[in-house]
Order: sequence, then structure tokens, then C-alpha cells
Amino acid sequence: MRFDDDAGLDTSQVDDRRGMSGGRVAVGGGAVGLVGLLLALFLGVGPDQLGAGGGSPDTGAATGADRVERECRTGQDANTRQDCRIVGVVNSLQDFWEAELAGRGGDYSAARTVLFSDRVSTACGAATSRVGPFYCPADRQVYLDLDFFDDLRTEFGASGGPFAQAYVTAHEYGHHVQNLLGTMDRVGDDRQGPDSGSVRLELQADCYAGVWAHHATTNPQDSTGEPLLTELTRADIEDGLDAAAAVGDDRIQSEFQGEVNPDTWTHGSSAQRKQWFTTGYTSGDPARCDTFR
Repeated sequence: MRFDDDAGLDTSQVDDRRGMSGGRVAVGGGAVGLVGLLLALFLGVGPDQLGAGGGSPDTGAATGADRVERECRTGQDANTRQDCRIVGVVNSLQDFWEAELAGRGGDYSAARTVLFSDRVSTACGAATSRVGPFYCPADRQVYLDLDFFDDLRTEFGASGGPFAQAYVTAHEYGHHVQNLLGTMDRVGDDRQGPDSGSVRLELQADCYAGVWAHHATTNPQDSTGEPLLTELTRADIEDGLDAAAAVGDDRIQSEFQGEVNPDTWTHGSSAQRKQWFTTGYTSGDPARCDTFR
């Protein structure tokens, strides 16, 4: 996975809150618990729907924040720094989905990615990094603690790699697209079970991530007319598939509960997550991502 060294990065799409206070946090106790939080990974809703509400907007003073704005200027930075890589991925994702929805007669409104450390307050409530990456429909922002990528390798057994990080980010932007298209409204209270609306929502976000990957090295960047990503290898795609499998409900339940209970699934099995990412990647067509049919 490689970016054009000379391409410019748009840091306005990423809000760097690392080192800032996140306010009151009510995550981790009661019915949510560790396993509940692990199963909430990549859930397309904010922490308020995980029983973890409360909190207020960030008010703490920055301690080392805004590094992204100062130091992530070019594709070369994205090739050498993790936080700058996320900026590059976010730029690529938003360029693609803006063009894709416009081509289908729709409108795309940009979603910022918030980088935080330890805890954060959102319009969906307060959360700690244990919730994992998530998208908050209420403020249309993606929230990401970069330490999660270490956990993806050490706790979930994924091989890691730059594209594993890109897959996670692309999945969350898949939820943003679902929010814009009104797909999230189809889930309602159908949030558990192998055929639930929640599982279908998550698998579609995996498929959307694959669609972006299909076009990532050919989709032009708005400011230059040239692709921001210049190389995406088969090994990169394998890293993404491995990350998708690592957070399948069956694999997480087997690892942390010792048994698999499909009736409580919220995201789909490892095989399903790989299958739908592959569907999006091989087709490059969002219409092939209708997991609700």
C-alpha cells in the first residue's frame, strides 16, 4: 500500500484530539462489560446504544494534539507515519464516495475522523478506546484510537499491516454512507442474531470497504486529478481480509467466551465478513452490497 509521495493531504478532514480530556466516561461496567465491548467493535452506532452514554464535549487542554495538522502534509508522510496514513486513507475514501454518490444522483457530505487517546466524548455519548473504532450517526464522525491497531494484532490475532488499518477506516466510512442513504433506519431494534439487521448492516459496511479498495488506485484526488493511492498489492488485500476475519463474531466469542452463540451475533462470522469484503473488492459496485436482500 503506497501513496503518491508528492500528493498533498487534506488534514481538515481529521480532528486530532489525542492528549485531550474526554470528560465523564461510563463505559465498561454493568451489562456492557469487556465481552460486550469487544462484540461492539465496528458497530455502526455510537456508545449511547451500547449502554455507555453521558459525557460532554471535550474541554481539556491539548497536550501534543494537532500533530496531524502540523506534520501530515504529503503522501510521503502518509507512507512513513501511521497518523498521516489515516489522513491519506480518509482523503481517498471521501474523494471516492463523493464521486460515487454524485454519479448515482446522490449527495455526499464529508465526515471527519476524530483521533483520540484513551477516551472521548461524542454526540452519541462518552466512550473509551475499549469500544474500538466507531461511527456516530448523531455527529457524523468516525472515532479512532490508533492504539486499537496494536490490539488488533496482539488481542485479536490479526496480521496487521497498513491496509488492515485502511480496512478498519473504510468500514467505518461505509457506515457513514449507510447513514446518508438511510440504510441505518432499516435496522431498528433488530440488533442480534445471524440474520439480524445489525449483522446485515455490518456486512454491507465490509462490502463498501471492498468497493473503495477496488477503486482506490484509480480514483482521482479532487485537487490533482491523480490517484492519491498508487499501489495496493495482493498482500495488502490479504491483510484486510485477515483483519475482517479477526473480528468475526464467531472468532471473538470462541476466544473470549469459549463458545459460539449465533443468536447474539451483531456483526457476522469471520467467513461472512471476508466474503462480503471480497464481493465489494472484486465487483467494485456498491449495488452488489445489498446484504438486506
